[in-house]
Amino acid sequence: MWLFEVLVPLVRLYFCGARVLFYQMFNRSFKLPVLPKQNGRVAIVTGGTRGMGFETARHLARLGMHVFIVGNERAEGAEAVKKIHEDGGEGKAEYIYVDLTSLKSVRQFAQKFKERGLPLHLLVNNAGTMLVPELQTEDGFEFHFGLNYLGHFLLTNLLLDILKRSGKPGRCSRIVNMSSATHYAGIINTEDLNRRKYYSSHGAYAQSKLALVLFTYFLQEQLTAGGYHVIVNAVDPGMVDTALYDNLWTLAQMLKKPVAKILFRTPAEGASIALLAAAASEMEGVGACYLYNGEKRPSASASYDAELQSWLWKKSCELVGL
Repeated sequence: MWLFEVLVPLVRLYFCGARVLFYQMFNRSFKLPVLPKQNGRVAIVTGGTRGMGFETARHLARLGMHVFIVGNERAEGAEAVKKIHEDGGEGKAEYIYVDLTSLKSVRQFAQKFKERGLPLHLLVNNAGTMLVPELQTEDGFEFHFGLNYLGHFLLTNLLLDILKRSGKPGRCSRIVNMSSATHYAGIINTEDLNRRKYYSSHGAYAQSKLALVLFTYFLQEQLTAGGYHVIVNAVDPGMVDTALYDNLWTLAQMLKKPVAKILFRTPAEGASIALLAAAASEMEGVGACYLYNGEKRPSASASYDAELQSWLWKKSCELVGL
């Protein structure tokens, strides 16, 4: 059992990574089309203080959006807002503190945003962590599952009413969930979501990214059935040279540095797939997609399991108290 729960996820995850690197060796990052202006529209980008999140927020502000950058690093947040305003775009940026590993913090942020009385046209669930040692959030959840998935699950649901009200025919509100090719290696452990029995950081990370895809498809089905003008898509940025890889083993870190310079995408290139889902005209009204390098791709077979989607949704509601 230990072999299956710990070693197999590690092998599967690195196999996924190797496939992505092989693809990126022979295929350049797609060119983001010219995006329509977004003046008067409001966006929230989690993890927007650095890396792909910052590049996403900066581009949206250039398009004229009022962008709320949310994260748990106040100094980084202030610096990100300063840089965006120095760009001189038509939009503006604000930073608001939120700790996605704390359900209380997520609820406080959602309430604070609602009190502003603003619409919400775009939610980019970008923040994440990868391959951290065995840790728990303050609510007792496995760290990857709590930060990458449950925090965003709760945030999305708390803001869903505003997104529904803000969407209009021909101008839908949009939700973008940042997944990863590692979701192909993911297994939803229905008996032990928090990986308490046999912990594998590789398995936990892959599970959290698969959970985001399952969430994407189930939520879109609900929104479509309700006739709401809101679309939800999952995106895969490829392998991007960001701080996400800081928790690799020492040997892997040494190997990663020279490889990253040649084969990894830049943060701006990685952000382009989120921006495509967030603002491209060609994605208007198109939901429940898994996007990679500018194209719709099939996600893992498990992500289309309707029973698993429903089970995870109900379980997640129970865990976060919805």
